[in-house]
Parts: sequence; C-alpha cells; structure tokens
Amino acid sequence: MTPETSTAETSAAETSTAETSTAETSTAETSTAETSAAETSTAATWRAAAGAATGMFAVGTLTAVSDLIGTYPVYGGQALRYAAGAVVLLAAARARGLRLLRLTPRELALLSALSLTGLVLFNVCLIEAAKAAGPTLAGTVLGAAPVVMALVGPLVAGGARSAPSPRILTSAVVVMAGATLATGLGSGNLPGLLWSLGALACEALFSLLALPLLPRLGAIRVSAYAAALAVPYLLVIGLIMDGTAMLRTPTAAEALGIGYQAMIVTAVAFFLWYSALPRLGPDRAGLFAGMIPIGALVTSVVLGLGVPSLADVGGAAVVVAGILLGLAPRTGHRPPRRRPRADGHILRSEEQARHQRIEDDARVRLHRPAAAWHGRDGLPSDHHRGGTDHRGGRPQVP
Repeated sequence: MTPETSTAETSAAETSTAETSTAETSTAETSTAETSAAETSTAATWRAAAGAATGMFAVGTLTAVSDLIGTYPVYGGQALRYAAGAVVLLAAARARGLRLLRLTPRELALLSALSLTGLVLFNVCLIEAAKAAGPTLAGTVLGAAPVVMALVGPLVAGGARSAPSPRILTSAVVVMAGATLATGLGSGNLPGLLWSLGALACEALFSLLALPLLPRLGAIRVSAYAAALAVPYLLVIGLIMDGTAMLRTPTAAEALGIGYQAMIVTAVAFFLWYSALPRLGPDRAGLFAGMIPIGALVTSVVLGLGVPSLADVGGAAVVVAGILLGLAPRTGHRPPRRRPRADGHILRSEEQARHQRIEDDARVRLHRPAAAWHGRDGLPSDHHRGGTDHRGGRPQVP
C-alpha cells in the first residue's frame, strides 16, 4: 500500500467520521424540534377545543335567557342583538389594532351568504319550527349537526384528507345520541320537521361558509361583518312580519336580555367559535355543537327554571364522551415513513441510510487491491498512453 493510498484512506475515514457526527447532531436537533412542535400543536388543539366548547355552551344559554325577551318582537329584537354585537366586535378589533379591510367581491358574497343563512334564516327556521311543533323537535334535529359536519366538513375544507374520518363520524353519532337524550325526542309534525331541517342546514353553513374567509379576515372581522350584515336582513323581515311594531323601547329586563345576547351569545361565542374552527377543522369542531343542550340545561338550573332529569345528565355525559373520543389522538396506526423536509434537514430514517452508504464506501476503499487503483506497472492506467504525472507533474513518455 503506497503512502498516497494510506493518506487517501485516512482522509476518507476522517470525512466519514465528521459526516457521521454532523448527521447525528442534525438528527438529534431535528428530533428535538419535532417533539417541541408536536407538543405545541397539541396544546394549541386543546386551547381551540376549550374555545369551541365555551362558545357553543354560550349559544346554549340563549334558550333560557330568551324568556327575558319573550314579549319583545322577535325579528326586531334579533336586529338589535346583532347590531349591538357588531359594535362590540368592531370595538374589540380596533382595540387590538386590527384595521378594516377592503372586501373582495368573493369575500363580500361569502359574508352575505353566511349572514343570510347562518344568522338570519337560522333564526327564522328556529322560530317557525318552535311555533309549528315546539322547541323540542328543533333541538333534536339540531343535535344531528355534528354528523352533518363530520360528513360534509372534510369535503368542503379539502386538503390532504377529503374523505370523512370514520373515527370522527363515530364520535359525531355518539354526540348526536347524547344531545337527543338530553333534549328528548318530543312530538312534532311535518312543517315543524321541515323548519328544523332548514335550521340544521343553516347551522352547518354558519361554519362552512366562514372557512375560506378566516385566513385573511380573521375571527373578529368575520364575526363583526356577518353580524352587521344580518341587521338589514332582519329589519326587512321584521317589517314584513310585524310592521312598524317590530321595534320599540325595551323594558329593563328586555334590555338586559338583548344585551346578554349581543355580548355573550354573539360577540364572545362567535369569536371563540371562529378562532377554533380553522385549528380543529370543521369535522372535529362540529362535535362541539353537542354543547348547546348542555348550556341550555346548566342555564336553566342556574336561573331556577327547572331541575335536570336523569336523562338530561346522562345525555350530557354521552355528549362529553363523544367529544373526547373525537379529540383523542390516534393509536394503533403505523407511523408514516419520514422523508427529507423542505428546509434541507434529513430525518432519521434517511440519515441512517446515508450513514450506511458512507461506511460501505469507506470499507470498499480500504479493501480495494492496488491493481484497481493503478495500471499493471504501478502507475495510473491512463498514464500508459502518455500525459502528466499527477503526483509530480512530470510528463510521461509512452
């Protein structure tokens, strides 16, 4: 073995060791970063879940609080509610330094459709369903909202998974069963059922139409714009249904009820819901619609309007179990194969293969015979036809 060969082998070994050390360091840093990112993602998901649960619980309190404004014209009262809620949301946006954005035609169309269906027609369907068949049937049908969101949500959101998740769909069925148990099946008729189904569709559109708006506008702006756009719609409907009597000076109790709806059920609940929706996705977020009957149940107890039955408590427990099932991480699945990331870091499985290739190459060099490196007389094979000696720079003679 010549001194040059020994030097080359030593250099190759040192290079292999250095590359291995660098690769191990990079792998360790990548693993730490991935662990930290996973922990951050899990914490953000649970924060979003808490926000969605609180928002839907607040919406559930609307049923009991509505008794305070039962004598006020319905559509006029809802117009006042959304007007006050929009003012609160716009004030919150200004306090956070969020300026109003110029809406594109597409955004304006989506917001108008969101406001018309998710806010205005939802209230119309709910009110008319209660008149036709009582509030129980509407509550039971709305309990199917998690199933609708689990089926339709992934198709509308798109992304890597556009098919409904069997686990989320199972969780949605559990939540629906719990909500039905807590609400009761009640009795109804065909008009009441049709109005209730309309309310169910509007409930789904309240979330699905907001998905393309939230990335640019954010939760506060979407909530404020939707509430503000609902006011003229409700005023027109109120004028048709109640005439000029749709608005009057509210009593102290009515003002308190309208103020609660504007502040808590509209401003706070909308903001919390739209903040959680992009993080959870429409299918998992839809599970929290099951919190609405629980909110109604707890509010009734707090206000002294009734004592929960065993079915009420059991239904609430089933709803919570279904939500937890939908939020639980997957188990028993084979993790996907890791691949190099876009930023150039090589993940562990790929790095091990690269390390093995380096070792194999070094081993081949150490055991390669001299004839493979040189010609039959000890010189590089291309020197037999003349050229320059790469070791000394002298011209070679054939």
